[in-house]
Amino acid sequence: MKKIYATLLWSILFVQVSFAQEGWPANYGGVMLQGFYWDSFEDTKWDNLTGQADELSKYFDLIWVPNSANCRTSNSMGYLPVYWFDQRSSFGRERNLRAMIAAYRERGTGIIEDVVINHKSPIGMDESWIDLANETYNGQDITWSGADICKNDDGGYTKSQGWDVTGANDTGEDFSGSRDLDHTSANVQKNVKIYLDYLLNDLGYAGFRLDMVKGYGAQFTKLYNEAVKPQFCVGEYWDGSYERLTGWVNGTGKTSAVFDFQLKYAIRDAFGGGNWSTLTSNKGVAGSPDYARYSVTFVDNHDTGREDNADRLVNNVLAANAFILGLPGT
Repeated sequence: MKKIYATLLWSILFVQVSFAQEGWPANYGGVMLQGFYWDSFEDTKWDNLTGQADELSKYFDLIWVPNSANCRTSNSMGYLPVYWFDQRSSFGRERNLRAMIAAYRERGTGIIEDVVINHKSPIGMDESWIDLANETYNGQDITWSGADICKNDDGGYTKSQGWDVTGANDTGEDFSGSRDLDHTSANVQKNVKIYLDYLLNDLGYAGFRLDMVKGYGAQFTKLYNEAVKPQFCVGEYWDGSYERLTGWVNGTGKTSAVFDFQLKYAIRDAFGGGNWSTLTSNKGVAGSPDYARYSVTFVDNHDTGREDNADRLVNNVLAANAFILGLPGT
């Protein structure tokens, strides 16, 4: 394991990490850095991160960055994706992105992309509500139709407005911000596999942080990971239940780790509120001999760490980070 320095950089996430080169070994070592925060468009541009490669690669094995594709807005964090293969984002152009990924890879640090495949946004609000962007990559056509969108999208609102959505019902929770993709569709599965393969084997990402995995069945993460074989994968299954978190890991065929939200809430109550007994009764995924290797421990991230979020830890933050550095898992 690289030598760890518990130094706060930009108020970002510290986690005890493993870099899974092959499969999911029982013992990990290393640290992943969240290389952005909300609206960090200037501070964490690709060129800025490239300029810090010599320093950050000494201490971090992985760096998690935002979705790098074009979302058709001047300032976007990437959570309402429009294009998949047009790598122009609020953080820089494709050439800057490739230079950043290469700079870290040369120094032994992998870049993890925030991957959003639960949903997709239409080309523009002036066009059809369900007009998703068709693209071509490496001679392969990535096309979309209403058959690729869940028929109960937006709780049935999309269909009620006359849009021709004919996919199956959603296999997870509904997301009202964009069109929910029907992952039972053979076309959706084909498109996702091409996209993820592009991220890994063309752009050079080491793996994925999967957004909103509650929105589609865990079996599809298994399907995609077995097809493209990322070196590292973690799902944002936002739930404080140990049973649900480990159930999702099982559903992926143990091809993905999961953010340890149960432990995050226990850390908040212990380090923030003095309720130390909660760390005995709520050890999280990291506290399980059978699942510790699949835990991604954290104190806060861009979602839970916002100023207006009651879940945010504001006391003893350094101590909490030191605590997770001593735990198993990622």
